[in-house]
Amino acid sequence: MALIKSVRGYEPQVGENTFLAETAVLIGDVTIGRDCSIWYNVVLRGDVNTITVGDRTNIQDGTVIHTLYDGSKHPSQTHIGNDVSIGHNATIHGAVIEDNCLIGMGATVLDNAVVASGCIIAANALVLSGSRLEPDSVYAGVPAKKVKDVTPEQREEIIRRIANDYRMYASWYDEK
Repeated sequence: MALIKSVRGYEPQVGENTFLAETAVLIGDVTIGRDCSIWYNVVLRGDVNTITVGDRTNIQDGTVIHTLYDGSKHPSQTHIGNDVSIGHNATIHGAVIEDNCLIGMGATVLDNAVVASGCIIAANALVLSGSRLEPDSVYAGVPAKKVKDVTPEQREEIIRRIANDYRMYASWYDEK
């Protein structure tokens, strides 16, 4: 069973039909929507500020999500939209990720960045603090730069397919 821990009076909230891997960790001010999947060794550490995750979002193995404390000079919260896929070993720190995005494996998105709807962040990309990304765009590199627009084929074959596949994968874990 996942580790779910209250901190500072905040108890993590998990929506209906959400899969939590046994080694997932949810701490403090964390709210997860419906039909999500939180995979092995994922940490959502809402001890110092708020983390919200929308519906039908998957957060893959080894991902760490955190924030900056409200009392700090530039506080941050993490808000992740609906139908988002966050790849293995990503780090999301106090950023906003809007709906229908794919965050690649090993990517890092830093405080107060906004990843607009429909974006693809390439594997190992670094989205700097305070960045404002254009919607429906592909970003890659360190630091991340726009490399092209997301095509309709990429929207269907990458963003939507991966989100749907992870709902299917999570269903396998409910089998008896």
